[in-house]
Parts: sequence; C-alpha cells; structure tokens
Amino acid sequence: MAIVNRMHIVLPGGSGHVGRLLERHLTSDGHTVTILTRNPKRPNEVHWDGRTFGDWPRSIETADAVVNLAGKSVSCRYTDENLRDMMRSRTDSARIVGDAIAQSPTPPAVWLQMSTATIYAHTFESPHDEAGTLGGREPDVPDYWKFSVRIAREWEATQKAADTPRTRKVALRAAMVMSPDQGSIFDWLSWISRLGLGGSVAGGRQYISWIHGDDFVAAVKHLLDNVISGPVNLASPNPIPQRDFMRILRRAWKMPIGLPAAKWMTEVAAWVLRSDTELLLKSRRVVPGRLSDDGIGFAYPDWEQAASHLVASRRRHKGSQLRHGAQTNWIVPAAPPTASFRPY
Repeated sequence: MAIVNRMHIVLPGGSGHVGRLLERHLTSDGHTVTILTRNPKRPNEVHWDGRTFGDWPRSIETADAVVNLAGKSVSCRYTDENLRDMMRSRTDSARIVGDAIAQSPTPPAVWLQMSTATIYAHTFESPHDEAGTLGGREPDVPDYWKFSVRIAREWEATQKAADTPRTRKVALRAAMVMSPDQGSIFDWLSWISRLGLGGSVAGGRQYISWIHGDDFVAAVKHLLDNVISGPVNLASPNPIPQRDFMRILRRAWKMPIGLPAAKWMTEVAAWVLRSDTELLLKSRRVVPGRLSDDGIGFAYPDWEQAASHLVASRRRHKGSQLRHGAQTNWIVPAAPPTASFRPY
C-alpha cells in the first residue's frame, strides 16, 4: 500500500544494506530520509553513537516516523564478547531512541523497531506466526542459541518499556532480507552457490525464513501508514528447508553442483568466514500472520520466483558495473563478499 502523505523518516543505523534498500525506495516515493550513523558522509546523514545524546535528537523532533535498524552485525563469531556487544548495541540504541522520542515536544507518530525472526523456537514442525512459541527453552540446542533469543526478547522489551504514549510502536520480527545489493545475505549465499558449495548443510532439513527486499519495503510502508502495533513477522509465507532453498538458488545461477556439508564442516567454514553456525543450522520456520490477516499480498511469496528475480537483478547490476569499467568476476569470485549484513 502506498503512503499517501510525504513524510520525514529517520533511520538510526540506516547505513547497512537494509537501510540503503529502505532509503532508496522511500526517497523514490518522495519522502525525506535522515540516516543516523557513526560515520556520516552525505548531507542527509547525521552522527550518532547509538548510546548517547548529541545533535541527532533534533532529527527526531521533525520526524513523522522512526525506523530503528541499529545493531551489531550478526555476521561474526559468537564469542562472549561479541554476544555482549550484540546485546548492548541493540538495547542501547532502542533505549536512546525511546528517550529521544519521549523528550521530543513533537514526537513521531510511529516507531518501527527492528527485531528478528530468530526470537522463535528452533523447529521442524508447524510454522510460527506472531502467536508462535518463543525460543530459549528448546532441549539439545547450544546455550548461545538461547542467548540469541534473549537478545531478541530484551531488544523488544526495551522498545515496549519506552514511555512514548503518543507514538505507535511496532517490533519488526524480520526474516533474512533478500536483496541484490552488495554486502547482503543474498550476496553471500550467491557467492557460495557460484563456487559450487551451496549444497545441503547437516542434512538440510532446517527451515530458512526469508523475505524479498521489495516485499520487506512494502511491509514497512504498510506499517508506517496503518494502525498495527506490537510484534509483526516480516517473512515470506513460504519458508522452505535449507536443501531446497540452496538447490533453487543454484539453479537460478545455473550452477549444476552443490557440495553438501556435514555439521563439523560448518564449524570450519564459519571459523574461516568469521561467522557462526547458528545462521546455518537453526531451523527458522516463520510466517507473516498479522500481515496476512491485514490483507497484505506478497509480490514474491515463493523462493523460486524470488531467486530468479534477484539473480536477474544482480546480473543487470553486473552489466551496469562493466559499462562503467569495473573489473568484477561474478561467476567464481576470488574472495567472499564483505560480510557486513544483518541477516535478520
């Protein structure tokens, strides 16, 4: 649904691939977008550190909406220090945004707060809508998986506790956002697939929940312009097992082989890529209950259709780069893409 009125929208932590995606679409609709970032470089970017006040609350005072995307990337080793940094970066940024809204004489009408679909329990059974079982108590899962759920719970609790009675609050329980942008999770998975390594992982039964970038943007626009509050799942209605997900992606890239990986091999790969196995092994089977109840349709509800569109978009992007003289090998890249994404 298109937004009727032009808005001023502030994106804390909006310098990542999801922020760039939103900014691109929102500005094309005629909205004004301000990015809060630690390293401002453009006229519409304002400095903040995600923890303390500075000049940036002035942007909140003129905002119609805030979409807080801030948080340390999950593409890292899940050491105790990194897990603590993930927790602090999410709760601190949500707290300070809430404080700025609470103190604003003209608070924004709506505050969309990024959350994550990983808040739900690891499962191979029935999918989770917003009434689904939250994680943290599953038997036989690593303790740090439980800590990831705790991060998500406290992230949402921080927003909920903010004293902002004039601002509607929504927690975006987002699945992996698939866009053709460099540095995205799709970029990373495509790199693996084009190397012939995109086979099943540990059997491949675990579900992958995902959402096409265009549908993510459409959902955000809908939530900005409607009266929904509380947690909302941003995910395709059709999560699929990892082995099928990667088979479809390989086929879209015309890669005939995909070597499987045993569980122990994922440990080695995650160490090399400075990432973690939870991103590969946890079964996230999440569906968009509230969006579906609200009559929202998806342009790309099925992964086969979405993968074909994303690959075609990436190939067009390749052609544009080549016309500008860039030397890039998209078939067998020499190095992995920069892993700065926030997959969920």
